[in-house]
Amino acid sequence: MKVGVVGSGMVGSTAAYAMVMKGIGRKIVLVDKDKKRASAEAADLRHAVPFAQPLTITAGDYSDLEGCRLVIISAGVSQKPGESRIDLLKRNAAVFKQVVPSILENAPHTILVVATNPLDIMTCMASHYASDYGLPGTRVLGTGTMLDTARFRSLLGLHVGVDPQHVHGYVIGEHGDSEVLTWSLTTVGSMHLLDFCSQQDIPLDEKIQEDIDKRVRNSAYEIIDGKGATYYGIGSALAKVADVIIHDQRSILTVSAAHPKDPDLSGVCISMPHLVGGEGIISAIPLLLDDKERDLLKKSAEKVRSAVDEIKTML
Repeated sequence: MKVGVVGSGMVGSTAAYAMVMKGIGRKIVLVDKDKKRASAEAADLRHAVPFAQPLTITAGDYSDLEGCRLVIISAGVSQKPGESRIDLLKRNAAVFKQVVPSILENAPHTILVVATNPLDIMTCMASHYASDYGLPGTRVLGTGTMLDTARFRSLLGLHVGVDPQHVHGYVIGEHGDSEVLTWSLTTVGSMHLLDFCSQQDIPLDEKIQEDIDKRVRNSAYEIIDGKGATYYGIGSALAKVADVIIHDQRSILTVSAAHPKDPDLSGVCISMPHLVGGEGIISAIPLLLDDKERDLLKKSAEKVRSAVDEIKTML
C-alpha cells in the first residue's frame, strides 16, 4: 500500500517516521515545495528502516502520488508576526487551492487526510476544492480532536490511576479553544466516570474537572512555548488514521468531517466520533450529550462555520 505525505515539515516527517516504526503501508512518498527538504527527510527515514519495518521511502513530485491509498496533507504557512487569523486562513486556503487539485489530478480516488491548522477550517477547504474533482466528502477528513481526545484520556487515566486505553471519553467540536469535553458520557471500563471515582474513593469535583479541561485545551500552547511546535502526538495520530484506512479496521475516531444529516453541524467540518474504514468515513456516531454540551457543540460549529464563510467570500 502506498501513502503520500504532502508537506515534509515536522508534522509530515514525524507522521512518516511513525508509519515506518509501525510498518504501516509499503511505500511512503514525500512531496514538498522544498524538494531539498523532502529528499533529506526521505534519506533520513530510510536510515531508520533497518531498525524498524521493511518500507520504501522516497521523495517525489505530485505525479509520484499516483496509486496512493491515502494522502496526508500537512502543507501550510505559519502565522507572521502581527498577522490576523483571517489573513493566515486566506494564505493557507490559497495553498490548498493549489495542493488539493495537484493531488487529485494524479490520485483521483485517494483519501485526503488533513493535518494543517486551523484543522477544521482547512478540512472544509480541502473538501470544497476536492468536490470540483468529484471526490466524495466521505473521502476527506481531518485529524480533528483525535489528539485532544488522547490528551483527555491520558490526563483522566493519570488522575484515576487507570491505563488510558480503558478510559473512554471524547473531545468533540473544533480542534481549538471551543472544543467540548464530553464529561457526561465518559466511562472507565464499563462504569460511568463519576460512579467509578465514587466507588474507588477518588475525588473528581468541579475544580478538578476544570483543571483537567484547562490542561487539555492548553496542552498545545504549553508544548509550543517550550519547544516551538507539536509533532509527536499528531504524527502518531496520522499514523493511526493511515493504519485504519489501509487495513479497513472500522475504528471509531474523533476525526473532522462534514455532517450533512445534522442540522446543527451542517455546512461545516467538525469533530465527532466517526466509524472509519478502508473507504474513509463510513458514518458518524451520534452522542447523547447533555444540554450544556450540545449547546457548546453548536457554538463551536458556528465558530468554524463563520470562519469558513468569511474565507469563501475572499476566494
